[in-house]
Amino acid sequence: MSEEFYELTDFGEVAHPDLLVLRRAQALAAAVRDAADYTLVQLLSRGMPGAEQIEALVVDIECDGVPSRNPVGIQYRERLALLVPEDQAALVEVIALRKSFPVLMHQNHGTRDGAASICLYFEPTPTVMRTWTPQRFLRRIQWWLEQSAKGELHPADQPVEHLFFASKYELVLPWNLDALRSAGGAKMAVVRSQARPDGGGTFFLKPVGDGHNVPPSLASHIELTLPSVVQGFVERDPATLGDLADLLARRGVDLLPRLIAALSDGVGSAGVPAGSSDSFAVIILHIPMVREAGGEVQRVARRAFLVQGDLRQLGVKAGALYLHDKRYFAEVQGSVLARDPATEWKSEPIFPMDVLQFPDSSAARKQSSLGDEGPRGVLVGAGSLGSAMLNLWTRAGWGKWSVIDKDHIKPHNLARHVAFAQHVGELKCDVVAELSWAATEGAATVTSVRGDACDLGALAVQDTLTSANLVVDASAALEYPRQASFQDNLPRHATSFVTPNGNGAVLMMEDQGRTTRLRTLEAQYYRALIRQAWGAKHLEGNLGTYWSGASCRDISVAMPYSRIAVHASTLAEQVMLRGRSEEACIRVWDREPETGRVSVHDVHPATERRLDFGDLSVFYDEGLATHLKSLRLATLPKETGGVLLGYHDFNVGAIVLVDALPAPPDSRASAGTFERGTAGLVQAVQEASARTAGIVGYVGEWHSHPPGHSAMPSRDDLVQLAEISLGMHGDGLPALQLIVSENDIQVMQGRVQP
Repeated sequence: MSEEFYELTDFGEVAHPDLLVLRRAQALAAAVRDAADYTLVQLLSRGMPGAEQIEALVVDIECDGVPSRNPVGIQYRERLALLVPEDQAALVEVIALRKSFPVLMHQNHGTRDGAASICLYFEPTPTVMRTWTPQRFLRRIQWWLEQSAKGELHPADQPVEHLFFASKYELVLPWNLDALRSAGGAKMAVVRSQARPDGGGTFFLKPVGDGHNVPPSLASHIELTLPSVVQGFVERDPATLGDLADLLARRGVDLLPRLIAALSDGVGSAGVPAGSSDSFAVIILHIPMVREAGGEVQRVARRAFLVQGDLRQLGVKAGALYLHDKRYFAEVQGSVLARDPATEWKSEPIFPMDVLQFPDSSAARKQSSLGDEGPRGVLVGAGSLGSAMLNLWTRAGWGKWSVIDKDHIKPHNLARHVAFAQHVGELKCDVVAELSWAATEGAATVTSVRGDACDLGALAVQDTLTSANLVVDASAALEYPRQASFQDNLPRHATSFVTPNGNGAVLMMEDQGRTTRLRTLEAQYYRALIRQAWGAKHLEGNLGTYWSGASCRDISVAMPYSRIAVHASTLAEQVMLRGRSEEACIRVWDREPETGRVSVHDVHPATERRLDFGDLSVFYDEGLATHLKSLRLATLPKETGGVLLGYHDFNVGAIVLVDALPAPPDSRASAGTFERGTAGLVQAVQEASARTAGIVGYVGEWHSHPPGHSAMPSRDDLVQLAEISLGMHGDGLPALQLIVSENDIQVMQGRVQP
């Protein structure tokens, strides 16, 4: 039995390849002539005034890789038409001319009764054309036929095919549509955005609360959930409801009963008033897609169709409703009194709509390649840096956040904040909560807490902090992270900030068990600034200042938002990554704006030591203890010593030791005595203060004891402590003396009593 082939109408025959006009057609004809598996059957051309010229090569192709009697129905020899368009940027279309050619996946927009158009490529057309050659094109056709015949063209892990092609109309569903449906109380309606230049437009399905008037821009809709459909031929969109019914019938789905049920829903025995008619309505189809009959549902395909006019009017045309005395009533289906079967609905024009959906937090994390849900987090400070970091987290669906801030948006904030002009005067925590909701259509809900995070007496602040499992401080101030370090009932904390000139950024994060608090990490960060070469310019002054108001406090830093944004991206990502580890961290970034080069410095955290002296506590870490012991060992058998660097904070009742300077070169030492010199000492203390933005300074003295002696102070040591205390009394500060011995470290505090 000879095969039947489609004829290409409106084409004229070309006698010889040399008579082809299009260069790509000429090159393709030459490649066919050279290919052993291709036979040129016919050359055709179509050119009409005002229309693009197309030249066609009808070829027979033989594929050794096509299994005989394959279940798909592809034959060893197939006849194809290669349609070459005049447009050099367009693909050459491949048409299967055999009338019995199977309906397969990866076929282009076509009709079931017409020739199949083969979809050869997965990539966008410009990507394909970048490396397209006639020879590679011919091999690609063979590959497609062979892979399709083996059932391997559509990988098992590739999502199932869509049922329809793309449309210029879109319907966007809420991210929580299933929850809204199950709640049962939310009324849904369709609202339309402005039309686009191409005539297309986007529509939104939105919940309309009970008791609210439906705006004129909203229209009604119905939803139909269909039986599962096996993936396969990608359908051409129907032009009428009748075409849609026929299309679904070929897939084993009877549309009309479902349509009648949906159109009759909610009409009751008393009917509904006719009222004013909507200008349009939307029919939404939910179509479960499976790979094979009886298989597990892989995805739910959705397609919507725009119908002009009112749904109640459509109900009359479909035989679901009838109009009587200005009220719609449901027809009694199957009754002997029922009217003749309605047919008018079949000719109702419909316009296809792609159905999209706002991503929920899970989908946002998947798009962002995030594997964990994130913490129950609290952000302290919704300023420039905090607002930018929160924006990144909420858009990625990472974490459930509360934001504590007492400040409001001022006009000058708009240069470096996610807020907009309409937010001036509103509290920053309210603004970031509103913008997070707007960016995610409510999928990310941020709780706004109006107040000062340091005010733990405020119930809302206390409850927010204690119910979280991660608190991120972005307040750009020392008060909160230092105070939080003294609260044992709070969760793990991190602090992040950008340096005054915007060229550096810092992240410090406590360990999961909070054995090393932010107060100690801060001190170790300062020690790194003092000792490391990169610390010399890390906290250099800001780029400039400007007056944002008339008050003496209305002065702000001048810095481009680009520097905040680049560091916010790094810090937000690092909080996500470092939060997975239970260990503490100190990480510093320095960036060169001219080149964009970034240097990263890790400071390895050491555990904390604490000594209580009444209303003041002294803190130092194991890193400092190790440093002191190494200085002692380096000078044995002689004693050694120097000055202690650190800072006082009477708000939290703490003296924090940062570093210990070695003995000045003019010091005098023996096996049993030490007298500290002064050479270069003032400059060293000033340098430490400059590198730490004036925070670290002189807090006392340290010295060592020889082998065989403990760290208990001698009479001379106590005399020295008294002298130090008298010296620091002028500033009203207590003095510290630290003694390091072979096996112990002792810290003593002295102050002049009034």
